[in-house]
Amino acid sequence: MAARAPKVVCLPGDGVGPEVMLEATRVLQALGIGFEEHPFGGAAIDSWGRPLPQPTLEACRSADAVLVGAVGGAQWDGLPERPEQGLIRLRKELEVYANLRPAVGDGVDLLIVRELIGGLYYGGSGELPDGRVFDTMVYTRPEIERVARRAFELARTRGGALLSVDKANVLETSRLWRRVVTELAADYPDVELKHGLVDSVAMNIVMRPADFDVLVMENMFGDILSDVAAGVTGGLGLAASASLGDSSPGIFEPVHGTAPDIAGTGRANPTAMLRSVAMALEHGLAEPTKARALEAAVAAALAEAPTPDLGGAATTREFGDAVLSNLQVPVS
Repeated sequence: MAARAPKVVCLPGDGVGPEVMLEATRVLQALGIGFEEHPFGGAAIDSWGRPLPQPTLEACRSADAVLVGAVGGAQWDGLPERPEQGLIRLRKELEVYANLRPAVGDGVDLLIVRELIGGLYYGGSGELPDGRVFDTMVYTRPEIERVARRAFELARTRGGALLSVDKANVLETSRLWRRVVTELAADYPDVELKHGLVDSVAMNIVMRPADFDVLVMENMFGDILSDVAAGVTGGLGLAASASLGDSSPGIFEPVHGTAPDIAGTGRANPTAMLRSVAMALEHGLAEPTKARALEAAVAAALAEAPTPDLGGAATTREFGDAVLSNLQVPVS
């Protein structure tokens, strides 16, 4: 019996999301990858009354990879459920606990592995009778162990160096984090493990980004430092991400926002979305050769047809055209 063809579920989202997703689907077509689109985020609130409709969730569960556009916008402020809550729920439902954020450029090639579905963003919160408010950061040994193992394994495929980032001089969760990662290091004798405090690491990413290889950290630290690393290497408009679990489909998405000021103008840079497609090919569809081909095509397009944010004049479609003209589709 013939193997089932891979399927990508595309969630265009809001703002510039549908515009850059269109360029992604053109690439998927050129590579012979099947896909289908479903409502998500603010657009799904408008049509379904909630940001993650059940049919969308079920489609994601049955996919090989999920490609997500940016979500959100002022028009959905104040609603009981914001567009961003759909993304948070999708991550939790698919149990994509390891967020991969590469930052590449000008001699820099680092990878941040962020724990994605635990910590402060998923802990308890509330308000006390005296007016104080609180958010709770909670981590368990298994949550730390699984993302740390993923980081060790990725470090093995790169330069063999792993930096674990924490705030062990202040936080009890960080002290547990450091203990667990240190214990796991015995299983990876080929990886050099070091520890760093998040504030010091933040400074050094700005000052000496080329010193880093793979970094692993908890959710909030990863949220912040991955954007710092993106800023050092060209900005969020170029930054892709992959969110991976153990058995569920991964989520692949650009990390920029919906950019409502340029939505509909044809000025959006689709680089981050197309790089997310490359990550989906590598980590979700087991197509590393096609991933490398797409990465090379995007690099060529950045040189030939830069968009306005990079000092050029190419439209979103013209950039996509440049990618397609440079895409050397491997013969399977």
